[in-house]
Amino acid sequence: MPKKLYWLQCGGCGGDTWSLFNAESPDVAQLFDMLNIELLWHPGLSHKSDDELQALNVRLLSGEEKLDILCVEGAIIRGPGGTGMYDAISDKNGSGKPKKDLAASLAKKAEHVIAVGTCACFGGIGAGSDIEAVGLQFSRWDKGGLLGSEFKASGGMPVINLPGCPCHCDVITGMLSLLSADMPIKLIEKYQTPVEWYNIMVHQGCTRNEYHEYRIEEKRFGEKGCMFFYLGCHGPLVKGPCNKLLWNRRSSKTRVGVPCFGCTLPDFPQPYPFFETRNIEGIPIKLPSGVNRPHYMAYKGMAAAAAPERLKERKTGI
Repeated sequence: MPKKLYWLQCGGCGGDTWSLFNAESPDVAQLFDMLNIELLWHPGLSHKSDDELQALNVRLLSGEEKLDILCVEGAIIRGPGGTGMYDAISDKNGSGKPKKDLAASLAKKAEHVIAVGTCACFGGIGAGSDIEAVGLQFSRWDKGGLLGSEFKASGGMPVINLPGCPCHCDVITGMLSLLSADMPIKLIEKYQTPVEWYNIMVHQGCTRNEYHEYRIEEKRFGEKGCMFFYLGCHGPLVKGPCNKLLWNRRSSKTRVGVPCFGCTLPDFPQPYPFFETRNIEGIPIKLPSGVNRPHYMAYKGMAAAAAPERLKERKTGI
């Protein structure tokens, strides 16, 4: 029997859908065919009429039709005043109904629920604003969100969070591959993210690592050194697959000289400047987990003094 998938787009830009469309070897159509996934609905791929979509929703919510995988993209909009009517959908009578209610009802019927992208996981850009955005099972750092901290899908797992802005296509297709094959999925408990893709730091695999170790730090863009101390890079602080799964199989932010913005973090986008590092006496306020600040300052001072000349002479001429 095919696995039946429903993709619900809530409050967001649609970037995770476009990321999914970027998948290759196989592409999306080939992927669904290979994995025996029946796509019940996707706003960018399906061609059902409103009446057909509403009839599908009725069948799913009544239990007449099985729902194996629910993918939710975009934040859950609860405003104004908890009504959810800032993000409403029409019913068969032409009346508006909050999409958050549909998301909650479908989640209760699904065997597996996936939050695709940081907005669906944690609330994203609308969290804490008048639109009252939350994630499916988190509100930024706090567990709860739309479904509550105790929610589990019918398959026994909580919401599977795939943060990223957008989430990399290989993470999405990889998760669908695991679910289609009924393979076991191990989650990192703190944020319910799969170990396979979120148990490494963005810093790991960064081509600027050696510069970081010897504190060859840049104060302007266009050079080869590390961007952690001055230019706002979150690479040593954030877990994500960005330097493991390259975009277009060849690039990442840090590889092209752009700092990691920490887009897998629950409070992304951050409320402070992206291109400068907040610091105390030249040392970043946020340090890698478990690092002692005085020891770090001493270590980095010695490392800078011992830096090889080939690293110091890294100028690109820009």
